[in-house]
Amino acid sequence: METKPGIPAVMPSRSSNESIDGQAPPQGLRRSNRKALMLVIAGIGVTSAGHYLTPPDLLLWHGIFQRLYYLPVVYAAISFGWVGGLAAAVASGLLYLPHIVRTWSHMEHYAMEQYAEIVMFLAVGTVTGILSDREQRRRMELQKIAQQLRRVYRELQDSFEQVRRADRLSAIGQLAAGLAHEIRNPLSSIDGAAEVLEDAAGSEEVRRETLGIIRKECARLNRLLKSLLDFARPRHPERRGVEVAAVLDSVIELVRHSAGKGIRLVRDAPSDLPALFCDEEQIAQVVLNLTLNAAQAMPDGGEVHLSAERRDGGVVIRVRDQGTGIQDEHLDRLFDPFFTTKSTGTGLGLSVVHQIVTQHGGNVSIEKNPDKGMTFSVFFPPSEGARK
Repeated sequence: METKPGIPAVMPSRSSNESIDGQAPPQGLRRSNRKALMLVIAGIGVTSAGHYLTPPDLLLWHGIFQRLYYLPVVYAAISFGWVGGLAAAVASGLLYLPHIVRTWSHMEHYAMEQYAEIVMFLAVGTVTGILSDREQRRRMELQKIAQQLRRVYRELQDSFEQVRRADRLSAIGQLAAGLAHEIRNPLSSIDGAAEVLEDAAGSEEVRRETLGIIRKECARLNRLLKSLLDFARPRHPERRGVEVAAVLDSVIELVRHSAGKGIRLVRDAPSDLPALFCDEEQIAQVVLNLTLNAAQAMPDGGEVHLSAERRDGGVVIRVRDQGTGIQDEHLDRLFDPFFTTKSTGTGLGLSVVHQIVTQHGGNVSIEKNPDKGMTFSVFFPPSEGARK
């Protein structure tokens, strides 16, 4: 016989001595079962008393009391399963039977109806109890599934945390390896220049050339450290209303003198663009980094197109070039620290771009142009405080 948690020993279909996991049920659950048992006994007793105390000529009241037996029978079936329902039905029938024999034996047809009602007690108690048992089993299965899901969820959370820790350690390792690689080259140049100075034997021309190499490599190290600090400790944005067209113009003016021969800079921005509530210097740095990258991607010259337009209440800035493009396997790593496809450079420019844009609540996307080159799109969402 199947046992279920929290039912008194007098109702053997559901044991009160063990729960789902074999442990004793809580004290509150045992009290609840005792209360249910007392309600079933009281319901059967009150209904039977009503039958015996009501005069035989009040058939309507006898009919009411007869139907009232179903309440404790159904309640017992729900509380204690099919055995409880059947036990309550048998108890109701045994208490009701003497009343039928004593009071209605002279009315054979009516008495037969009462005997049939006792059979209905048994049927209702058994069927209701079976349905209750099935529902209880389903509830227990759902509880087990819920416990398993909680355990799996905790295991997944632990796994995710381990993956995150591994990712952080991997990122730190890549950062350290990239930094070591970037520092090694200028240090080697400085070391070689120092050796040349030792062997220069007073040659002024060699001395000037060597000192120039040292200064150049020191400046390179300084730029590397500045880029690293910008990446590691980004300045908190000082937000104010900024005109996007003015930022594009200032960037074009800066790049025009250093872009190289054959590079054409084109700006396309409508005059009615909404102002961005952002840090003007940081936004200019984003556009400047993307524009310089676009210019460096076109060694044979070409056009760098800077544009801006409204989108979803915000502003999207695009920098499109006609360069050599980027291989597909490199697209997912472009914003990783120290990752670069150029022979020179720190590999931190796009990382800083991504960090600044994210700090402003925006996003950066990359797409290949239909003809040649790439387009970097930077979207800044609408911000409270911007001038309309």
